[in-house]
Amino acid sequence: QGFLYAAPIREQGNIYKPNNKMIADELSEKAVHDVHTKEIDLVNRDPKHLNDDVVKIDFEDVIAEPEGTHSFDGIWKASFTTFTVTKYWFYRLLSAILGIPMALIWGIYFAILSFLHIWAVVPCIRSYLIEIQCISRVYSICIHTFCDPLFEAIGKMFSNIRATVQKEI
Repeated sequence: QGFLYAAPIREQGNIYKPNNKMIADELSEKAVHDVHTKEIDLVNRDPKHLNDDVVKIDFEDVIAEPEGTHSFDGIWKASFTTFTVTKYWFYRLLSAILGIPMALIWGIYFAILSFLHIWAVVPCIRSYLIEIQCISRVYSICIHTFCDPLFEAIGKMFSNIRATVQKEI
C-alpha cells in the first residue's frame, strides 16, 4: 500500500508480520525477554561444567581405608554420613550467609572489569595499533630503501661462488 517496493515475503510470511502464529509468538517473546529475566535452571546449576574437576569432592576422595586396615562398619557408615551431611549443610549455611554478598562483590568486580575493558583497554590497544601501523610503514620504507640494495649487492657478489665436495677414499 503506497510503498515503492513490497516487503520481502518468506515461507513464514512477511518479515514484519509472520503468518505462522508460533513464529509470531516466538518473535514477541524474544522482544520481551531480556538477559536479566531469563529462566534459571535449578536442576543443572553448572551447565558449562566450570567445577567438574575442582570441587566435586566426595567422602571417598578424602578418606579411604586400605585393605587390611578397616574400622568398624558402623564407624565407617557414621563417618560417611557425618562427612556428607556436614559438607552439605555447611555449604548451604555459608551460601545462605555469604552467597548474596559474594554475588554482589563479584558482580561489581566483573562490571568494573567489563567497563575497563570496553572503555580503556580496547581503545588503548586500537590506538596503539593505529600508531604502530604508521611506524611500521616508515620502518618498511627505510628497510626497502637502505637494506634491500645492500643485500642484493651482497647476494650478487656471492652468487658466483661454487662449492664442490669430493669424498676421498
